[in-house]
Amino acid sequence: MTIFLGCGFAAKYREGGGNFSVPLQWMLGLRRLKLDAIWLELLPATDDPQADQARIDNFQRQLRAHGLAGRYCLLYQKPAASTHELDAIRCTGMSKRALLDRLAGPNVLLNLSYSIHPPFLLQFERRVFCDLDPSEIFYWMTKMELGQSYHDEFWTIGLNVKGSDCQLPKSSLRWKTFYPLADTKLLQSQPRPRLSKFTTIGQWYWSGAVEVAGQFPDLSKRVMFEPYLGLPARMSDAQFELAMNISPDDPERIRLQQLGWRVVDPHRVVRSPSAYRRYMANALAEFTAIKGVDVAWQTGWISDRGAAFLALGRPVVTEDTGATRYLPNENGFRFIRDIDEAEGALKEVLRDWPRLSKQARACAVEVFDSAKNLRKILNL
Repeated sequence: MTIFLGCGFAAKYREGGGNFSVPLQWMLGLRRLKLDAIWLELLPATDDPQADQARIDNFQRQLRAHGLAGRYCLLYQKPAASTHELDAIRCTGMSKRALLDRLAGPNVLLNLSYSIHPPFLLQFERRVFCDLDPSEIFYWMTKMELGQSYHDEFWTIGLNVKGSDCQLPKSSLRWKTFYPLADTKLLQSQPRPRLSKFTTIGQWYWSGAVEVAGQFPDLSKRVMFEPYLGLPARMSDAQFELAMNISPDDPERIRLQQLGWRVVDPHRVVRSPSAYRRYMANALAEFTAIKGVDVAWQTGWISDRGAAFLALGRPVVTEDTGATRYLPNENGFRFIRDIDEAEGALKEVLRDWPRLSKQARACAVEVFDSAKNLRKILNL
């Protein structure tokens, strides 16, 4: 049986090492299970063929670096369209003929975030929808077709989707839950770093939209971090850093720096998956604020980045989305609600890092390991 990993967001963001690392954890887990796995990456064409080719080259280079040469088929779609016709798509890596041969036999598609669309989607024998962002996916599924009509199974990292306190939009789909994947063979526990640095990686501004009580609030990190910006002034013995896309002339960068936050360019420090791993390992722990709707709706969402920090032996201080009850008592997380709780949790990390680091690594191996979660999804 061939397991296809359907993805449509890794190749097109060439500078995003963390973004690329998400499907990479899945693919490495499939390979650890010794399954016949193919990474099926959709790349819509832009109006710049040279830039598109650079994206293709980078995609292939990253796969080779992780021992996955020959285990992929990149689908270059020109012109870009919301429907996916295999006849109109150019295949790189695996040939179209070889792809069709695999499709003629037993196969499963793990379709990350509805990356592969009909009519091509319907050529797969078993189609599994894997949701990586429950607040957006569940909301927009009430407004439009997002694959709910074309899949056999539906899995989400919204761990609390069946909880009585979960306020996600109601769905008639029978959702099953899984944990974000961290390949604990690739991501090994690392020694304590030299600097007592807390950091996170992401986009300071966010262009998504989710309706909350008739409004479309700003759910960006810029807004979510606001209650915590006073932390550097409270903790002079720690360094606070943000790897966020904030342009050099943006007043936000100046404001953050004045408040004691160091801002670095993620396109420089986490440009590749290996750089992403090094950057996380050079931090004492992750500190981050969560998209407000996940906290308000108690979705149970945990980020794949948080799982990766844990696997490296780095604790995670963040807000609770209702995930606490689905984790072991000793888990490496410290969930907080305000700046006072954040200060207390971060001081605990400084004071008791060896113990929390061991808890983080143990939780990653027990709960977030990629092979364990894939066995569950694939019913192996």
